[in-house]
Amino acid sequence: MAGPRLTIVSVIVALAALVLVFELLRRRRLREKYAVIWVVISIGTLVVALFPRLLGGVAALVGIQTPSNLLFFASLIILFAVSLQLSREVGLLEEQSRKLAEEIGTLKLRMDAVEKERAAEQGRPPSVTVPDSE
Repeated sequence: MAGPRLTIVSVIVALAALVLVFELLRRRRLREKYAVIWVVISIGTLVVALFPRLLGGVAALVGIQTPSNLLFFASLIILFAVSLQLSREVGLLEEQSRKLAEEIGTLKLRMDAVEKERAAEQGRPPSVTVPDSE
């Protein structure tokens, strides 16, 4: 199976990933819902690094001949799930941005109308507003 150097490097990388995730959480640079998947991946990497025969046993149980193929397949599934989740989040954020832009436009129109009414009540010409350039 894996040599002692690979085991040591894998353990160090998994522990570094765990420390990084917790540090990002502490600094509020990573939200909890995203941290969970990275903690699970880091712990899974740590378990596989410490017990490499476990990967071979799971591969045999699933019917995959080479344990590394199981690792690649699991990585592919995880990447697909993360990509799908992030795509969903982007779609929701785009919808929120569109709604907020519409609300801002509506509020600007209302504000202009109120300013014109006040100017007319006070008998002075309405102030000219310069539209935002985008």
